[in-house]
Amino acid sequence: MGRVKQAEKNIFFGYVSNFIIMLMGLLQRTVFIAVLGRTLLGVNALYTDILSVLSMAELGIGSAMNYSLYKPVANDDREKIKSYMRLYKKAYLAIAAVIAVVGLALVPFLPRLIRNSRGIPPRDLVLYYLIYLFNTVITYFVAYKYSLVNAQQRGYIQTNINTVTKIVTVIVQIIVLITTKNFLLFLFSQSVIELLQKIFVSIYLNRLYPYLRDRNVQKLDREEKEIVVTKSKALMFHKIGDVARTSTDNIIITYFMDINWVGVVGNYTLIITYATNYIGVIFNSVVSGFGNLVATESKDKQYAMFRVYRFFACWLYGFAAVGFWFLLTPLITGLWLDESWMLGQAVLTLILIDFYFKGERTVLVNFKIAAGIFEQDKYLALCKGIVNLVLSIVGIRYIGLAGVYVGTVVSGLMGNLIQPFIIYRDHFRRRTWTYFADAAKYLCAVAGISALLIPLRNLCMRTVNIGTFALMAVAITAVYNAVFLLLFGRTDEFRYLRNLAAGKLARHARKAAQKQGKPWEK
Repeated sequence: MGRVKQAEKNIFFGYVSNFIIMLMGLLQRTVFIAVLGRTLLGVNALYTDILSVLSMAELGIGSAMNYSLYKPVANDDREKIKSYMRLYKKAYLAIAAVIAVVGLALVPFLPRLIRNSRGIPPRDLVLYYLIYLFNTVITYFVAYKYSLVNAQQRGYIQTNINTVTKIVTVIVQIIVLITTKNFLLFLFSQSVIELLQKIFVSIYLNRLYPYLRDRNVQKLDREEKEIVVTKSKALMFHKIGDVARTSTDNIIITYFMDINWVGVVGNYTLIITYATNYIGVIFNSVVSGFGNLVATESKDKQYAMFRVYRFFACWLYGFAAVGFWFLLTPLITGLWLDESWMLGQAVLTLILIDFYFKGERTVLVNFKIAAGIFEQDKYLALCKGIVNLVLSIVGIRYIGLAGVYVGTVVSGLMGNLIQPFIIYRDHFRRRTWTYFADAAKYLCAVAGISALLIPLRNLCMRTVNIGTFALMAVAITAVYNAVFLLLFGRTDEFRYLRNLAAGKLARHARKAAQKQGKPWEK
C-alpha cells in the first residue's frame, strides 16, 4: 500500500477515534464536575502534568526509534528490525524503572506543591498520585512495540486500540462516579482497564509480528548504535525543553495561585487539545510517509510537499483559532457550564496565539523527525523551556494568570523563528525568505478575518443559546474559508490539495460504479 493510501487510512481512523474520544471525554468531564467538583478536577490536571514531566525520562528515544526503523522497514529487513526492537525494549524497560524511582522520590514534596488542597487529606493526595504513577510506568512495557507499527504507516492499529480503551474506561468511570462518588475508585478503575489493555497489546503485537519473539537476534554494529545514541542525545534536549515549555503551566498555577484555576483553564485547554488532536491526525499520519519521501524522492519533491502541508496547517489551525476565539467562552459558560468557569479574554487570546503558532510548527517538527534533523537545534528546545519557566514565573507574580501564557507564547515563537533556518539551510539548501513571507501572508489573513467577524459576533451573539451559537459557527466557517479561497485559491499548494481531493473522489466513484457493474467514464 502506497504512502497516500496508508496516510488516508490513518487519517480516517484518526478522525473516528478523535471524534469518539472527544465526545466521551466531554461526557466524562461533565459528570466529574457535577459529582466531584473543580478541586479534584484540578488535582487530576496537576498530576497529569507532573507525570508528563517525569516522562521526559524517555528523552525522545521514541522518535529516534522511528527514524532508525524507516530504512529496514522499507527494505523489509527483518533481521535488522529485530535488532533495533531488541535494543528499544531494553531502553524502555530502563526508562520505566527510572520513572518509577524518581516518581516515588517526589512523594514527600507533594504537600508543599499543593498549598491549598481544599480539605483533601495529604494521605489521599499521595494515594491518588501513586495510581497516576502506576498508569504511566506500565505504558513503557509495550510502547516500544508501537514503533514498528508506526514505521510501517499502520498507526491506525494504535489508534483503534486506544479508542476502544477510552470508550470502556469512560463508561466504567461514569458508572463508578454516579454510584460511589469516590475519586479513588474512579482512578483505580482506569488502572485496571489500562493494565488489561497493555496485556492485550503485548499479545496482539506478538502475533502480528511473530519474528519479534525470536531469540536469535543479531547485535547492531557500532556505527548503527552510534547513530541511535547520537539522535537520542540530541532529542534529549528537545524532550527536556518541550516538557519545560508545555507541561509546567498547571504546576506553576497551582503553586502561585490556586488549584481550582487549573480546573478552569483545563476546560478551555481540553477542548483546544481535542481540536489539536483532530487536526494533528492529518499531519501525524504522514510523518512516516515523510520519512519514506525523504528516503526515496528528490529535494525538490520534498520541498513541494513540505509547502503543501505547511499551507494546509496554517489554513486549518487558523480556522480553529478564529472559531475558538469567538465561540469557546460562550460554549463553556453559556451552553455547557456557567459563568463561574469563565476565563479572561486576554488569557484565552494568548492561549490561542500559541495554538496557532504551534500549528504552524507542526509541519516543521514532523519533517525534522522524518528527515532525522535532531542535532542542529538540540539546544533551542532547552532554551525555549528555560525562557518559558522564567517568563511564566515572573509573569504570574506581576500580571497574574495571563503571565503564564506570555511565557508560553514567547518561548514557542523562538521555534517559529529559528527552526525554518535549520531545515531550509541544512536539508532543502534554500533561502528562508519564502517561508517567512508565506508566514506573514497567512497570519495577516487570519488576523484580518478575525477583525471582519467582530461586528458579526456583536450582532449574532447578543444572547447565547444553541441557535445563536450555531449561526455564529456557520458564519465563521463561511467567511473564513471564503476569504482563504479568495486569497490563496490560485496557489500551487491549493491546486495540489484540490487535485488530491478530486482524485480521491474519482477513485470512490469508480469503485462504486464497479460494484454496481456499471461502466466507468472519467
